Amino acid sequence: MKAVLLAGGLGTRLREETEFKPKPMVEVGGRPIIWHIMKNIAMHNIGEFVVATGYKSEVIKDYFLDYEARNNDFTVSLGEKHAIEFHDAHDEGDWRVTLAFTGELTMTGGRVKRIEKYLGGERFLCTYGDGLADVDISALLDFHKSHGKLATVTTVQPSSRFGIMDVNSGGEVKSFKEKPKLDGWINIGFFIFEPEVLSYLDTECVLEQEPLAKLAKDGQLMAFRHEGFWQPMDTYRESTMLNEMWNDGSAPWKTWS
Repeated sequence: MKAVLLAGGLGTRLREETEFKPKPMVEVGGRPIIWHIMKNIAMHNIGEFVVATGYKSEVIKDYFLDYEARNNDFTVSLGEKHAIEFHDAHDEGDWRVTLAFTGELTMTGGRVKRIEKYLGGERFLCTYGDGLADVDISALLDFHKSHGKLATVTTVQPSSRFGIMDVNSGGEVKSFKEKPKLDGWINIGFFIFEPEVLSYLDTECVLEQEPLAKLAKDGQLMAFRHEGFWQPMDTYRESTMLNEMWNDGSAPWKTWS
């Protein structure tokens, strides 16, 4: 099964970092956030990736083109054509990564549709390239297989941004909850799609709007409830927080050794 990573957005709310690079290339612990996502996916025996690029696509392409030199020791025989010997020192040697430019301003569903030719008519994982989670992808896949529908979306219960007070009619505070869980569930990506889902898409659509709504209307969308860690990286503050978690050894999304 292949994993599709949506990596083409503009990242306008993280302008401090994304003026010169796409958001999936913003670093956490010295590595692009997209690398962290791929490492977690690879822990579940998925080593084929299709990265749907857009804004500053060349930065992502250059990173993977230079991956061996960036992450290995190597010996160069000067003056000889193609005489570079890499000394294997990284754990990503079995990854196969397809970089596909899907347009500067293409929406999420359009990006998936535009890489259809790389999917081989098979079931695939699809997620965003700018958020970290410790989703158990093997359990997600088992859940998807169990219900027999075309699509599964991973969801979490978000916490309130603010503490909540229970105040009676006289103004007395009866209780206080610091940023409690809200009642609803939100989409965090980590979709499992059957190939038939591609017929719900066109090259200009927003995945989270009409396609998912139609799948739900047709009774073909199920939700996998994730109770663990999830954190998007939409702002500089969130980027700083994720780096602090990595640096102090408390990164819950790090499922690899």
